[in-house]
Amino acid sequence: MLVELAYGSAGLSVEFPDNRTTVIEPTFVPGLPDELGAIRNAIRNPIGTQPLRQSVRRGQTVAISVCDITRPMPSAKVLPVLLRELEHIPTAQITILIATGTHRVNTPEELREMLSPEIADNYRIVNHNAFDKESLRHVGETPNCIPIWLNRHWVDSDVRITTGFVEPHFFAGFSGGPKMVAPGLSGFDTTMQLHSAQLIGHPNSTWGVTEGNPIHDSIRNIAMQTGVDYSVDVTINRDRKITTVYAGELLATHKATCQIAKKTAMSPVPEPFDVVVTTNSGYPLDLNLYQAVKGMSAAAQIVKEGGTIICAAECSDGIPNHGEFKQLLTERENPEALLEMINAPGFSRHDQWQVQLQAQIQMRARVLLKTSYLEPDQVKAAHLESVDDVGKAASHALDEYGPSARLCVLPDGPQTIPYIEAMV
Repeated sequence: MLVELAYGSAGLSVEFPDNRTTVIEPTFVPGLPDELGAIRNAIRNPIGTQPLRQSVRRGQTVAISVCDITRPMPSAKVLPVLLRELEHIPTAQITILIATGTHRVNTPEELREMLSPEIADNYRIVNHNAFDKESLRHVGETPNCIPIWLNRHWVDSDVRITTGFVEPHFFAGFSGGPKMVAPGLSGFDTTMQLHSAQLIGHPNSTWGVTEGNPIHDSIRNIAMQTGVDYSVDVTINRDRKITTVYAGELLATHKATCQIAKKTAMSPVPEPFDVVVTTNSGYPLDLNLYQAVKGMSAAAQIVKEGGTIICAAECSDGIPNHGEFKQLLTERENPEALLEMINAPGFSRHDQWQVQLQAQIQMRARVLLKTSYLEPDQVKAAHLESVDDVGKAASHALDEYGPSARLCVLPDGPQTIPYIEAMV
């Protein structure tokens, strides 16, 4: 069985044994025949609010939150249509905010790729910086006492618009919607508490759960406290074509889009597998090892206790070098010790949540990594095992578990979130 894995920009073709392999992919939904028309129609016929053109007055300032380079959000399609609905607003009164969270800033070249050269060259673009207190405003706290620090351009604007790509998220339930405010535009102190060891470790902080998920509940509260005037959310297929677009009131728009994403991107299986091969959905999602933890988490939902996960992620941006993910991974000798460190009272470090999630996965299963940009010693330092040939590694793992062992392949990684049917 030849399977095309989403890996970098070119993909990776891998042979797997026919009689022992199950392949789980997103339910394929064709791209909309007229994407731009569908975006325009959604914006002009919104859910729960007035059309955008009618609700924004000429003298008002506008802030638009957009995804950074680590998300396959089709901003270059959505933004031109959105901005045409705001053509009565002078360009100088519109700020496009790159919702980086705590990620690195996006380069001028990346901005042109993400937004289109026309928008990148003619609009005010601001990379959010969670670490620059001068660029933040304190606007209160959540009911569970998380301080709310947000980008000052967002807080100070008269009209606030989110644009998001909705897919299942490994601890916030779903991406898009209110996540485009926090952690997308939040300060480091806010993000740290949203990603605390206690919240990350909560059983409801997982794929596809929003209500009763303490992380998503807090994110939703932050967005509603500070106000979002308009929202646009989309779903896409594996060809990165838009399949659904909704616009309007933030929570209603997000809920409608999440319902579509759950139907197409979550798949039940009757029992766990001995070996699971996964990816991180290719470029730009597999830019680095930090992001690739999502693909590992998707596999962890259906791997047997003591099983093997093989993750293929190109990691062209390294581990990466920015943030503390790399440093934290090397501060303890194994995943168990990392969890003990992170769960210690008073411990608080940037990127601890991703280390915690990776370590939790590794407490369940052995994790192997196929990458083109990390050296074997770098992979080893991250407590992972390096492999060159995914197909051979999968066959060897199956042999170790015996003749009845079964393999599952997730060619698109976290674009499809499998789950054990009996557990839902």
